[in-house]
Amino acid sequence: MNKEDKAQKQPMEFYNMSDFLRGQSSKLITGLSDEDKTAFVLKNGKPVAVLISHERYERLLKAGIDITEY
Repeated sequence: MNKEDKAQKQPMEFYNMSDFLRGQSSKLITGLSDEDKTAFVLKNGKPVAVLISHERYERLLKAGIDITEY
């Protein structure tokens, strides 16, 4: 894998709010955490929230980015 391949960003996944309402929350969040990903949560097709793995959040903090400040 060259530098260009590593630099390519993967699109974020999308989860519908209805997935969480059907009792899929634990499965979705565990999968996101295990794979160290981020994902949009959609309601009526529009993003309403972003889920982020704890590891990724810790890396942001170490890089000086505190998302709670925004």
